[in-house]
Amino acid sequence: MNLVVLAEDVDSVALKNVAKVAEASAIEQITTRSFRLVGAKPAEGLVAACTAGGLDHVWLPEGRQLSDFGLFVTDMDSTLINIECIDEIADMQGLKAEVAAITEAAMQGEIDFRESLTRRVALLAGLPESALAEVFDHRLQLNPGAERLLQGLQRAGIRTMLVSGGFTYFTDRLKSRLGFDYAWANQLEVYDGKLTGKVIGDIVDGEAKAAHLERARDELGLKPEQVIAAGDGANDIPMLRAAGFGVAFHAKPVLRDVAHCCLDHTGLDGILDLFGPGGA
Repeated sequence: MNLVVLAEDVDSVALKNVAKVAEASAIEQITTRSFRLVGAKPAEGLVAACTAGGLDHVWLPEGRQLSDFGLFVTDMDSTLINIECIDEIADMQGLKAEVAAITEAAMQGEIDFRESLTRRVALLAGLPESALAEVFDHRLQLNPGAERLLQGLQRAGIRTMLVSGGFTYFTDRLKSRLGFDYAWANQLEVYDGKLTGKVIGDIVDGEAKAAHLERARDELGLKPEQVIAAGDGANDIPMLRAAGFGVAFHAKPVLRDVAHCCLDHTGLDGILDLFGPGGA
């Protein structure tokens, strides 16, 4: 296994300190933002050294390349984009604080996602459908590195999926904008131009996310180890467990515990820097 470290701007002193802690025999540059620590060993102070130096780190099998993968699956809210859409929609009703508290509890794994979604969507009843456009056009932004990541994955021939416990209004538009091959989410019921406070069809929760991943994986004839999944909260645990390489992006502790890699200091495109043109 190789130890790879990365950051938006790698501090050379911090890098050398981590190499010393891990007893690495050499430091090899992978990209401008990532480095391989040759011969590194697990060490008691390794995590603390990386944290102090503002470095993300991951152990990867030697020679692992981006081309080894065939499918990338990502969550939307607070992973691909910078907001929780439902919280911003609720803000139009003057209920952002109340809904955000439920959202946070669900992402921390403190309450069931289905229950939380039903409670939150019910609070949106009566809101004009135009509120969704307001959120998409004026509040939603891609998280750093999202576009570069999708472009890099697509150049490598990797299929991409956006799967969300959020809403199709947003996933459909992001699919078109970024070129995702697949997109799945919950559909808000609208009647006479207003939200009814209900969801149409089955709720997309954590288990459904994993099921969509597995279905696409099997249709593509891929093995679990050929799938990358990225998320930030408890609802993403099942799909990270179903993937061969799980990425926790600026994530809640409950998800970090099951991820292969935690990105706290780089954008989403840090996934590309992990492997680089020549692999890990």
